[in-house]
Amino acid sequence: MTKQNPYPRSFQTQVGKMTEKKIENSLLTEVAWEVCNQVGGIYTVIRSKVGAMVQSWGDDYCLLGPYVHPNVSAIFEPTDNYDDPIGQAVKNMQSMGFEVYYGRWLVTGRPKTVLFNPFSVFDRLGEIKYLLWENHHISIQAEDDLLNQVVAFGHMVAEFYRQLGQDEVRKGHQLIAHIHEWMAGSGVPAIRRDVPDVQIVFTTHATLLGRYLAMNADNFYEHLDFFDWEKESRHFNIEAQARLERAAAHGAHVFTTVSEVTGRECDKLLGRKPDMILPNGLNISRFAAEHEIQNLHQEYKEEIHKFIMGHFFHSYSFDLDKTLFFFTSGRFEHKNKGFDLTLEALARLNWKMKQAHSDMRVVMFIITKAPFHSINPEVLQSRATMEEIRENTRAIERQIGDRLFSYTANSKDTTMPDLNKFVDDYWRLRLRRTVQSWRATQWLPPIVTHNLKDDAGDPILNFLRSSDMINKEEDPVKIVYHPDFISSVNPLFGIEYGDFVRGCHLGIFPSYYEPWGYTPLECMASGVMAVTSDLSGFGAYAANNVPHPEENGLYIVNRSRLSYHEAANQLADQLFAFVRIPRHERIQLRYKVERAAERFDWKNLVSYYDQAHAQAVS
Repeated sequence: MTKQNPYPRSFQTQVGKMTEKKIENSLLTEVAWEVCNQVGGIYTVIRSKVGAMVQSWGDDYCLLGPYVHPNVSAIFEPTDNYDDPIGQAVKNMQSMGFEVYYGRWLVTGRPKTVLFNPFSVFDRLGEIKYLLWENHHISIQAEDDLLNQVVAFGHMVAEFYRQLGQDEVRKGHQLIAHIHEWMAGSGVPAIRRDVPDVQIVFTTHATLLGRYLAMNADNFYEHLDFFDWEKESRHFNIEAQARLERAAAHGAHVFTTVSEVTGRECDKLLGRKPDMILPNGLNISRFAAEHEIQNLHQEYKEEIHKFIMGHFFHSYSFDLDKTLFFFTSGRFEHKNKGFDLTLEALARLNWKMKQAHSDMRVVMFIITKAPFHSINPEVLQSRATMEEIRENTRAIERQIGDRLFSYTANSKDTTMPDLNKFVDDYWRLRLRRTVQSWRATQWLPPIVTHNLKDDAGDPILNFLRSSDMINKEEDPVKIVYHPDFISSVNPLFGIEYGDFVRGCHLGIFPSYYEPWGYTPLECMASGVMAVTSDLSGFGAYAANNVPHPEENGLYIVNRSRLSYHEAANQLADQLFAFVRIPRHERIQLRYKVERAAERFDWKNLVSYYDQAHAQAVS
């Protein structure tokens, strides 16, 4: 795939003066299905950016979203102050019978927020769909509940802008609507038609059709020029969604996306080349003392050690001081997320480490969401028995400590006593029985922690079994496939996902299709080295903006120009090189990668959004 950058840097100078501060006498509204509604990566974009937007725009910034999250009342605080233009538009809609809520989202910055209940207009769905066809030739025939919610939400958002656009409501303010993704963009055609004073910026974070094609078509990028979007959208039964997405892209005054990789996809599948690229960021909080990064890594690594001992040590043990923890995580998209390439590279890494007689060990965690019946009872039992052993040893430790102190305080003998005499037979026997029952097993440590609903058809398990990567003692690379997300209430780990990440050494995310990709950036922000690919938006951006990425703890797999097996070899070589890095160098690399992440702080990247808004009104 040939890289092209159609977005000249000179554009920054054209609008630079306009973005030194927010656009005067203007209201910026940002619309997303993920406002107060955690669904996926766009939620991270919106929520993490709020603080920077409020700092720049203050109360001239407002978010619009759907009132659909079951716990919305816990994160949304209604207001009784409707004196501003936003509040007046909400009051007008409420008087018309719409179920609309005005208040503040209880996140950093506490932004003004308007929420629309799409279910409240389901009795008008027939009329809403008719108007989409009559005015914009978009047919919504499928009885899909999510699609119905989306078009109902778009109808309410369009009505909101009709009310806000009235002269007596907006009171001379310039109106900017920044709309994210097709799920929030179904109202764009009506807004463009009925409210000409609203300047629209539309951002697609990934084309819906592109995601389907990348999962199901071989050589997606090589064949991108030849796909017929209408034919393919009908094939995947997403024609209505594809038409809504195209209408939003063509109806916007400024069309943007998150990466150059996705920009080419938009050009071919949506029929419009993006005007700008808006890279995603995070709120990067750095520690005043650098060593805190290593302290936290050590703390949470100890929690992972507890899991490792319970999972593996009943069958065999290995030196945890010479063990590295790798992980990958994300939606279960085996090809798109690069799970297939990661597994292939791990098999090759296993062979390389055997050939080199390496004394290191690697435990690879695969964290994703796959259908399962329950946690494997043997895994739970092993974990529980390990905890019982831990409690027994702590009881013995306390008993020895108390009796040793009493002995030394009352005895004139300065020689070290026999500590065995300080332990009751009860604790000796209890510990012995527990250890014997725990080690009385002939089975290997399981490669999956849960009982999957489709064990025989799972592509991860099938690869591991066919490549004989089944956690044999002689294999330096061990696998833990955990088909559920990690949280503090998880019975196997008992820590939050972010803490688990900090306890690991390397995150592996060589995606084939990833319009942006937050996971490697989240690793870097936590001081954890990461692998990405140049087919992900983040990886392509980092390749051009992070000097000497590998020296700063970021490894980029060149999937845009390498075949699958060449990319697997490159990744295996990168992993093998990482395994051989001395511990003190890994610690230094931890500091470097955390410093490199600061380039992706919203305070540095929000200027791209400023430029898009400036272009919309210019």
